[in-house]
Amino acid sequence: MNELLLQIPIIGMEVEAFLLLLITALAGGAFGAAIGALPAFIFTGFVVFLGEGIGILQRQIGALEAIPAGELAAGITGVIGFGAITGPHIAFAGGVAASAYAGKKYPDMNPADAGYHFGKDITYAFGTKPDILAVGAVFGVIGVLINRVAGGLIAIAGVPVTDTIALTVVLSAFLARVVFGYPLVGNPFGDGLLDMSPFERDEPHPKADGGADEHAGRPATEPWLPHQYKWSGVTAIGLVGGILGGYIWIQTGSIFLGYAISAISLLFLQLGVEKIPVTHHITLIGAVGAVVVDPIAGSVVALLAAGVFGAVSGLLGEVTQRMFYAHSGTHVDPPAMAIAIAMLLVAILSIIGVLPNAGYI
Repeated sequence: MNELLLQIPIIGMEVEAFLLLLITALAGGAFGAAIGALPAFIFTGFVVFLGEGIGILQRQIGALEAIPAGELAAGITGVIGFGAITGPHIAFAGGVAASAYAGKKYPDMNPADAGYHFGKDITYAFGTKPDILAVGAVFGVIGVLINRVAGGLIAIAGVPVTDTIALTVVLSAFLARVVFGYPLVGNPFGDGLLDMSPFERDEPHPKADGGADEHAGRPATEPWLPHQYKWSGVTAIGLVGGILGGYIWIQTGSIFLGYAISAISLLFLQLGVEKIPVTHHITLIGAVGAVVVDPIAGSVVALLAAGVFGAVSGLLGEVTQRMFYAHSGTHVDPPAMAIAIAMLLVAILSIIGVLPNAGYI
């Protein structure tokens, strides 16, 4: 039986290594539930920052004794930062699922007298409540399985498709909605899915009757970031963040360092500093813009392209939040949706020969 499992291409791992990953993912998902989805993702930023910093150092000094160049950094960034401990598809996704579960099971835990549905509160740490930790653990394993299956299918196809971790974060969040009884998209109370004007008019949710239930105090429409949803502002921060991400890659060779800095900056959002922008999808795709344009146009044009790519990613995040976040009761991550869509477009343009490469995929 073990020999048969080893031969399944879609798994791509030995049995012992795969079981090791699954068991760790149980703990990683529970960890995300315990400390909260957003704090878990901030840890992702710190770990990736460490890994990318070491990677830059290794590229400067060459191979260390007994450690081939790049291997140590890849271990920190890939195995830990994007792996079973703080990988967004595991720890963050586990925290998101825990919030979705608690939003239905424990609406009285909501610390806010009025605000968004508790199922969207990705800043809340659930501590040691066993059933909530179990939900996080299960979704940590689900994250591993989705990511491995997606990666296996891409390997079989032999062509880049998209960022499988970002895709997994999105699919896991939609699965949590189905499992815990939330609308998959939700009903818009304005003029269509993209209309945020009910929020601007402070309209209450039709089911927010003031009682101690899951809808108490909810606005009719819940934009992902009340300080970052207007088209002009999203475009502006997209240009800025994209250029910064592109410049970091041009100077260091690290695609993910800007992403890590953006993730770390969310510590201030977690601590309550108002109007901190969320930019990790912007700096990441900005870096990708520089990567794919630099070989054909040079660094100055690549830097400008990074700004454009960043703005596009920011706008993709805004469009998807208006469609899939604002009208239901749980968190479906707009940055993950933006990254998945942007990298799909990059992959397609690479396959048809418009771009010389597909970035980091």
